[in-house]
Amino acid sequence: MKTLLSSLRQLRRYPSALGGVVLIFFFVVLSLYAVITVPYSEAVRIWSDHGERLANPRLARPVWFDWFTSERLPRTIVAGLADEEATLTEEPLEDGMKRVEAVIPIEYHYDGFPSELRMTMGWSFEPDVPRPLVSVYWRKPDGELILITEDVRTRGAQTVYIETLEELNARLEMRPRFGLFAVDRTVPREEREAMQGTYELIVQGEMREGHSLDDVSLTVYGRVHGAAGTDHRRRDLLLPILWGAPIGLTFGILAAIGAQMSTFVLAGIGTWFGGKLERAFLWITQVNIILPMLPILIMISHLYSPRIWTILGLVIALNIFSGSMFGYRAMFLQLKESPYFESAQAYGAGNFRIIFRYLLPRIAPTLLPQFVMIVPTFVFLEATLSVLGLGDPYLPTWGKMINDGYNQGALQMGHYYWIVQPAILLMGLGFGFALVGYALDRIFNPRLREL
Repeated sequence: MKTLLSSLRQLRRYPSALGGVVLIFFFVVLSLYAVITVPYSEAVRIWSDHGERLANPRLARPVWFDWFTSERLPRTIVAGLADEEATLTEEPLEDGMKRVEAVIPIEYHYDGFPSELRMTMGWSFEPDVPRPLVSVYWRKPDGELILITEDVRTRGAQTVYIETLEELNARLEMRPRFGLFAVDRTVPREEREAMQGTYELIVQGEMREGHSLDDVSLTVYGRVHGAAGTDHRRRDLLLPILWGAPIGLTFGILAAIGAQMSTFVLAGIGTWFGGKLERAFLWITQVNIILPMLPILIMISHLYSPRIWTILGLVIALNIFSGSMFGYRAMFLQLKESPYFESAQAYGAGNFRIIFRYLLPRIAPTLLPQFVMIVPTFVFLEATLSVLGLGDPYLPTWGKMINDGYNQGALQMGHYYWIVQPAILLMGLGFGFALVGYALDRIFNPRLREL
């Protein structure tokens, strides 16, 4: 142990290794932050629950896009009756009727146009009584009043996607997200500007005393959202950015430990006993090297469950008899002929005691560089399966994020953030482990050790 710690201290001599340690530390901190702030069950629920993401805009860029533009891009605005500035007035009429008017102010101070508008209303009414009709208006900062829809038959809870109202489209002669915010609707589309100021959503209707307007809210969807943007399903991409780190690290480290440790131990056992056992191990290794691992994983993922633990078990099983078997065998053969082991046998030590107490620990330090350098291989393997659509469908990972972006034509549509962000993180993780692994190889490998 002291020798190992002394060797690890030599990493300070390699600036590249220190850079790799910083990168690995960053991903470890990112993993801990993801696990603590968004537990696994909560992350899976948010990723698959449509109701959780209704407040998010669709295909919104990250907010840091503002750093590269001279404009202030629109953010999502949610306004409703619960706001202090909103008002709800009721005026009594004859025959037990009343006039209700709700006014919801919206402060809009952005340079561009929103992407969508969604209005929700909640009503309470007595059974067996005709439901009232209401009209919805939009007042711009310059005082212009625009009819959004009229004579809407109310129900308990209803959602109106203003962008899909055909009559409003016809009246404005353009999509509502432009017409309701444009300074001048007569200019060509490329010359339109959004009017900044205080807008008002007005809901009016006449109803019986037993009816009441419980809630009105308007969501003005922006074009930028969060630190990572959103996808075509309104999902916040910060979730897979965060959870891709613990999933990738866990998969890579467990696969590396399972595969390398198994190979290391079996190489030691086979080399010590020799004979038919060693030949059997070498024959299985030669056959396994020829077998293409990725097509086998693809076939099994199609035929069986593509859950991440199933894939992890298959990856470990297919990498037990890997090419590392020959390298470990060569080192064990040299060590096996040492007089030290003849003395151990002379004192009556058993075969397995010699293997696990004396043989394996002598070569164990050389296992560390191999382990560190093979971790990103398995991380990329998990991401590759997800990119091919064969990963765990319930987990938000970097590979799944790239797969969704590719399937939705993110690069063709100009949504580069969707694919570039996870790709940079994957490369950074692999680069960090590679820097540390090559430094460790120079420390533990006598042929590469500097004099």
